[in-house]
Amino acid sequence: MSQKLTQTQIEAELVHTPDWTEISGKIQRTFQLSDFEAAMAFVNGLAEYAERVQHHPDMLIRFNKVTISVNTHDAGGITAKDFALAHEAERLAGVVATA
Repeated sequence: MSQKLTQTQIEAELVHTPDWTEISGKIQRTFQLSDFEAAMAFVNGLAEYAERVQHHPDMLIRFNKVTISVNTHDAGGITAKDFALAHEAERLAGVVATA
């Protein structure tokens, strides 16, 4: 099981994920993609990653905007797994944007 990060650790991690914020015990970011097709490619890529690592975020899709919220339920808060998912989301958004 992953260990819940302290507030100091979360703040340090957020420095490396500057577009992400901590909201209600989760980390969250809204990505704006070029269009609906790009948003769906992003969501599908992140879903494949989430299945592979067995760590599933909440995703809200609004045409070309995708909001990702994630925490680690079994740890009761934010863990390193959440930031790993955030970094993968950043990578995928970059891939979709250049495709």
